Amino acid sequence: MSRFSRRRFVLSSAVLAASAARRRSRAEESAATSARPGQTPHTRFAVNVEMWWTRLPLLERVREAAGLGFPAIEFWPWRGKDIDALAAESRRLGIDIAQFTAWGFRPGLNEPRNHPRFLQEIKESCAVAHKLECHKMTVVGGDDVPGKSPRQMHDSIIDGLRQAAPIAEDAGVMLILEPMNIRVDHQGHCLYGSPDALRICREVDSPMVKINWDLYHMQISEGDLCGRLREGFDQVGYLQVADHPGRHEPGTGEIRYNRVLREAYALGYRGYVGLECRPLKDEMSAARAVASADNW
Repeated sequence: MSRFSRRRFVLSSAVLAASAARRRSRAEESAATSARPGQTPHTRFAVNVEMWWTRLPLLERVREAAGLGFPAIEFWPWRGKDIDALAAESRRLGIDIAQFTAWGFRPGLNEPRNHPRFLQEIKESCAVAHKLECHKMTVVGGDDVPGKSPRQMHDSIIDGLRQAAPIAEDAGVMLILEPMNIRVDHQGHCLYGSPDALRICREVDSPMVKINWDLYHMQISEGDLCGRLREGFDQVGYLQVADHPGRHEPGTGEIRYNRVLREAYALGYRGYVGLECRPLKDEMSAARAVASADNW
């Protein structure tokens, strides 16, 4: 073999070796992503452990979420749960508690006689939030009060939230008001869609009272998800996702979540996005679908 041929052979071998190394690196990265689909490049997702792994005990659900690479979880009411154990396990796993429910449907925040109980519950929930190192809590407006108009009920919500705002501000915990939908899931509820929720939060006028902007409910109630999100972004405290119909993971229904999540990111949203959806088949398939929704 000539000197030139040997040089060319050595160079070709080096190029082939480098190319093989790059392929191995990409394959390893792809395998890691496949095994831990919760590690997404743009959106930080929080698994709703009330709807995922429903046959497992709570702490095992948290472990499953962490095992898939998700950075956070969310859940519904804190009462009836071992908060000390949940706090310890979430710290051990390095997974955040994005938000939980501090005040549910009943008794309604839309009824003034319930406000003293509401304020006490917010105080106690803020103490739980501190224990969990959590900074957001959902509050619900309430079901219809017989004999009261939507405007009267919404004004009662404003009054209750105005009283609770100083508690939330002192605690450094944001109250996120969630509008529902009445066409599919919550018939008889008093608050749905973004316009009324925006009016409520703007009249309360607190940096610690915003909207839990559940895109599933918004799609059913009003559509135009990106346009409505732009119009109300100053009052967005948290985002949640599920596809429609079915309330399953992104990609199972009519919503183009790649487009919607990209819009939220472009608007500057960097908070957690709650996966308040039921896996259609299994949790790994749902997690991979969620990762695809973040691929833009």
